[in-house]
Amino acid sequence: MTGILPITLEEARKIVQALLFSGKEYVCVMKLHGDASQNRVEAVLKEFENTIYQRPPLRASVKRQLRTRKIYYIDFMEMEGRNVLFKVGCEGGTYIRKLCFDIGEVLGCGAHMQELRRTRAGPFVEGEGTVTLHDVAYWFMEWQKQGDDKILRKIIQPMEKALALVPKIYIRDSAVDAICHGANLTAPGVLSLETNIQKDSLVAIFTLKGEAVALAKALASTEEILSMEHGMVAQTKRVLMPRGTYPKCWKSGET
Repeated sequence: MTGILPITLEEARKIVQALLFSGKEYVCVMKLHGDASQNRVEAVLKEFENTIYQRPPLRASVKRQLRTRKIYYIDFMEMEGRNVLFKVGCEGGTYIRKLCFDIGEVLGCGAHMQELRRTRAGPFVEGEGTVTLHDVAYWFMEWQKQGDDKILRKIIQPMEKALALVPKIYIRDSAVDAICHGANLTAPGVLSLETNIQKDSLVAIFTLKGEAVALAKALASTEEILSMEHGMVAQTKRVLMPRGTYPKCWKSGET
């Protein structure tokens, strides 16, 4: 497989959880084991849009138990002989190898994944600010020669970009350092939030300046949080900002 692979460094490694389950997009070459018409192939591909059941393949590194995954779209691109090229947008954790196998079963001729390229991983899209390993090697050597950190900014992006698709809650400056010490977020600390927050979903806590403070589990939906005057709205899971970045505005011993 080739294509997009987000790599996190140092403190940004804490956001891998958010990237792991984010949506993905792939371009795949599927090899049919028998003949099938293009119209039939296109029709069967569309049948797999929506929620599907999958059991990870034998070579997978996870437990082989039946699970559901969402296929957002499958776009037929072209077909040459028994080679079928298509693009698929899917939920994180979807096995395209198994998807090809299942498509072949429905077609009745069998199929397997021949080539695969990941063109999107969460907010990262191929060609939009992405760099190759050759770019990384070149700019790293330039940085070693010149010692100018601006050079590294050509290949390293702020971790906030990786959280672009995670629903966000923006908090008061006075609440930041308490969150950095592991406190849960309460309603008085919330200034604004995005509209698509669901209870028990992953959310990102941000400052008004757009700085990532922590990853948290939402304890209420957007509508519920907007109506709350007190009580906890999110349970802090991973602190991203170092303590002391914002001044301490809370008293020790307080919840």
